[in-house]
Amino acid sequence: MAAACHVPAGSVPARSGPPTAVPAPVAGGSPSGWDQCPQSHGRLPGPHAPHPALASVGTGGSIMVVTTSGVLCQQLKLDENFQERRTAFLGFQLLPEQGQLWAVCAGYDDVYIWALGDLGRPPQRLRLQDCAEVRCMIRVKKQIWVGGTGLSQGKTKGKIYVIDAERRTVEKELVAHSDTVKTLCSAEDRYVLSGSGREEGKIAIWTVE
Repeated sequence: MAAACHVPAGSVPARSGPPTAVPAPVAGGSPSGWDQCPQSHGRLPGPHAPHPALASVGTGGSIMVVTTSGVLCQQLKLDENFQERRTAFLGFQLLPEQGQLWAVCAGYDDVYIWALGDLGRPPQRLRLQDCAEVRCMIRVKKQIWVGGTGLSQGKTKGKIYVIDAERRTVEKELVAHSDTVKTLCSAEDRYVLSGSGREEGKIAIWTVE
């Protein structure tokens, strides 16, 4: 079971080196996220497999899978998959070793998984029990951590869902905060920091198992 301690926002000392994931606000026309995956971790199915490395960049309404030299492999447009209401990508992770692209969207309570071999096909939907809304997502080792808002003992809480990326199943549901979980950050794949909304204004530190 993951353990956590809470500290007031702004009181965490700076760490040397860059974080492994940096959430960014969605902004139309400008990159809202960047996920780089070395070729040694897997290959993109199809004719783009020989490229030395892959990355994906999101602009709110679309995600483009490109080589690190800038060659466009595929593009995923949000409005082609979500027509019932307006939304935007909040976060995404490229898993080339499994041939998958994982993403979460504003106003939705599920995780969506596309096959890299054909981004034009509808995604698989991974449902999160008692989740009201997803706000952020990061990858830690072979896990996907998803933060948002959900029910716990009949009350709305900030929750984190820890997903086994290979099995695509939820391993743990962590009641993280009294307010929604707005951001997640991995520290050396040993700890995960979760930040809550302004009503609580705290950071929790979780041990990765």
